[in-house]
Amino acid sequence: MSEETFPIVIIGAGGTGLCAALAAADAGVDVLVLERDSTPLGSTAMSTGLIPASGTPEQAACGIVDSPAQFAADIEKKTKGRTDLDLAMRLASESADTIAWLRDSHAVPLALVDGFTYPGHSARRMYGTPNRTGGELMAALESACSDAGVTILTDSTVRELRFDGDRATAVSFERPDGSVEWVGCEALILACSGFAGAADLVARLIPEMADAVFHGHPGNKGDALRWAEQIGAQTADLGAYQGHGGLAAGHGVPILWPLIMEGGFQVNCDGKRFSNEASGYSEQAAKVNAQPGHVAWSIFDERLHRLMSDFDDYRDALAAGAVVSAQSPAELAQKLKLPPAALLETLTLVADMVAGNATDPFGRDFTGKPVLAGPFYGAKVTGALFHTQGGLVVDRDARVVSKTGAHFPNLFAGGGAARGISGDGADGYLAGNGLLTATTLGKLAGRAAARLVGAGSK
Repeated sequence: MSEETFPIVIIGAGGTGLCAALAAADAGVDVLVLERDSTPLGSTAMSTGLIPASGTPEQAACGIVDSPAQFAADIEKKTKGRTDLDLAMRLASESADTIAWLRDSHAVPLALVDGFTYPGHSARRMYGTPNRTGGELMAALESACSDAGVTILTDSTVRELRFDGDRATAVSFERPDGSVEWVGCEALILACSGFAGAADLVARLIPEMADAVFHGHPGNKGDALRWAEQIGAQTADLGAYQGHGGLAAGHGVPILWPLIMEGGFQVNCDGKRFSNEASGYSEQAAKVNAQPGHVAWSIFDERLHRLMSDFDDYRDALAAGAVVSAQSPAELAQKLKLPPAALLETLTLVADMVAGNATDPFGRDFTGKPVLAGPFYGAKVTGALFHTQGGLVVDRDARVVSKTGAHFPNLFAGGGAARGISGDGADGYLAGNGLLTATTLGKLAGRAAARLVGAGSK
């Protein structure tokens, strides 16, 4: 492949890269996707695979009132206005099309998820695959790319970008035997994820998570950020990230947040609650890590156990022995090595808040949820860093913006490589923001790059 040229080259075969490839292939343009791993996975494969979309026919059929404006307002509220509102509205407006396009044009099995609403969302709008796993989503995207004739070259680590002025012209990539090849391009899409796996960048840009467990794809090495510095690309919100306050300690499996949103809670080693868990699982990571031993315990019951059993991640946690069950609070405390009297007192206080007889000092509203009842369940968790949300600034078509404010004519970015819509910290992350930007910015980048280069030689 040395010296060969493709109309579009994409760096990274995660959710962003494969969506970009599909969008370009739809327009009849030849695409080469370069992936460092032996199998396309990326951060998407480590997620639950849930993608938010607003104003969809499925929502209307269920009587769910939603719109792109409402979705964008949720994003603005969660970030306290500290986001690119134009980009947020663009992504919200494109979200329904993204779901329909992936499902109807490329057989990705996405359906509206029933049963719960994530923190910060004012409507039920999550779409997922049957088993609600990122691996399942990635398998469907890879199959769609195969059907579309997309060329994916794995075991190919991109090392350098070549520019002629502000125009990307070629990239070099290294093969497992150490050989290096160059491939030319008419348009280049950076879909190479964020920098959560680069300890030096995390320590410098997100110091509060420098000592947190990293539970993300190891390819998150900050390549796009380092290239941005070399070429003079504009970056923003580099302190933004998705954390998770429920990674099973010692097991590396997330205990997902529906159990919290539907009435579960967390306690520290003293058996006491320490925060409003329902404010968001991302910002909860730092709160958990501020507790003694950097751990907490998620407490729930049989009803929530059944709800969570729909998720592969939860079933993996059960199989790993990360979740314990007990018939009584005293037995649960004994198994979790928590003070029995304190845990019983916390359960009683939460029951009072459910009944409206007490007010939560942390500001959480427990009303409207059933009181937890035996059998009881618990899991020891820690706060983890999943992926970063800051990156290269892009416009409405995912075109990269330079430090001067001009646009690179043929350089695009999406997913973790691009600035997201989560503001500048952890508390602005709205569930699904990662996959919304991955799939929709990928789609927009692929379509814009295809328009730029014109129909290829297919």
